[in-house]
Amino acid sequence: MDLKQIQDLVKMVNKSNISELSIEEKDIKITIKQKEDKYVTGVPVQQVQAVQAAPVAAAPAPSAPAAPKAAAPATADNLLTIKSPMIGTFYRRPSPDKSNFVEEGDEVKNGKVVCIIEAMKLFNEIESEVSGRIVKILVEDSTPVEYDQPLFLVEPI
Repeated sequence: MDLKQIQDLVKMVNKSNISELSIEEKDIKITIKQKEDKYVTGVPVQQVQAVQAAPVAAAPAPSAPAAPKAAAPATADNLLTIKSPMIGTFYRRPSPDKSNFVEEGDEVKNGKVVCIIEAMKLFNEIESEVSGRIVKILVEDSTPVEYDQPLFLVEPI
């Protein structure tokens, strides 16, 4: 079973109501589990996390002038998003002793490696599917990411 087949299985499980899928082939055993929706006082956890993230994002705003804050939504309309093609752990650099693949302000071309996502002990290089300038890195290094989660915002050049 190759990486593409595994990724397709992960996508299939994410889009379905299957809670767990186990496959055994020769000497390989793969188990894919959906995260259970957990509720906190009747609100899905995803919504709770979004509510908790809002004050953190708003904290720097008082020190910044109000004009740039108003301009941000206008420029956000033309930004492209590089999303995670799989579930795994996000890494900004190839190894702890190396520098990051990209930084905010860097230009990327279609096919340039922008990060690595580790899934089941496999380190997958994630390439940019767009050309432009990295405006914002949306994920902290060494944190888990979900399928289709935005990783980078890119301004087309």
